[in-house]
Amino acid sequence: MASGLKSLINSAKALAIGDSGSKAALQDLFPTVDPAIDGDDCDRDCDSCVVHYPKNFKIEETDDLYGFIKGWSTHVLVATGKTDWVRDVADERGSVMQAIEHAKAPNNGRLMLSASNIPTPHHSSDYSEPTTVLLLPAFVIVENVTPATVPALLSDLVSKAPTNISPLEPVSLPRSLAAPLPEGTPAALKELTTRPSPHRALILLCSQKTRDARCGQSAPLLRKELQRHLQPLGLYRDLDDERPGGVGIYFISHVGGHKYSANMMVYRRPDAFGVDGVERANLAEGELLKPKKVEGEEEGDVGAGQCIWLARVKPEDCEGIVKFTVLQGKVVRPKSQLRGGFDRSTGLLSW
Repeated sequence: MASGLKSLINSAKALAIGDSGSKAALQDLFPTVDPAIDGDDCDRDCDSCVVHYPKNFKIEETDDLYGFIKGWSTHVLVATGKTDWVRDVADERGSVMQAIEHAKAPNNGRLMLSASNIPTPHHSSDYSEPTTVLLLPAFVIVENVTPATVPALLSDLVSKAPTNISPLEPVSLPRSLAAPLPEGTPAALKELTTRPSPHRALILLCSQKTRDARCGQSAPLLRKELQRHLQPLGLYRDLDDERPGGVGIYFISHVGGHKYSANMMVYRRPDAFGVDGVERANLAEGELLKPKKVEGEEEGDVGAGQCIWLARVKPEDCEGIVKFTVLQGKVVRPKSQLRGGFDRSTGLLSW
């Protein structure tokens, strides 16, 4: 009886989400760790983890996760310098998020909108000041964005940017764009500028405690544990660190499914650290897998090749997520943690 009800609920969820026609099976979207390739300890919890969730931190553990997220084409992260927002970020009065919600949508598919803790240019949370936007999967930073320039942002940048189903071809967006604002608008407020993100991968953590206290609790604890595993590799980047070649960790607003907290989205450039094909089980005894150092983005930047969306992430999962998901694009526990995502190199999606 219970299994029949669960199947009925899953069918209703799938019907509501729809099918792109490229929906991949759970085992096909991303590679899963394999002891024969990745070593005998590839699927164990970290045994040195000293960070733990509070004792009353309870989540839903039995639902099927994979394939029940609504598809998206592009993703915009708005810099606010904050880690929490009003319940619906589009209701943040005077913000770029509010302007995006009320503007004409981009013409290349559904836009996912997130507020983020990316620092604003003036290190202020005052929405009257121009801010920065990170456009994914393009891995492009757009600067000098205001509510007034949002229509130009959406029509001339987001609509022309690669989507989650675009082939892996070089991103071709203008380095500057004059927004058609009323006469008398200061020239400094009219020009949007773009540049590539310096990071090779991004880890996005929902931190919005106004939606669910568990998100506000989990995000800082996971960041601390991720930092512990990224720093020895020389990959950790704090919010103001733009050295090329590292991993940025940002807090974002509600993405859905807070009962499966913590939600984590990992955007990776193709073969982000030059080790996707390395078989850890075949490394010499004592030899460590070392990420390839990337000094800067090369010509022909294609943006993110993958987004791997995980849930039910705990601090003790972070070691495996860094070693296998961030470094090599693999999933450690797909059945219990993978919600979905995309891989532009194969054209496969979870929706």
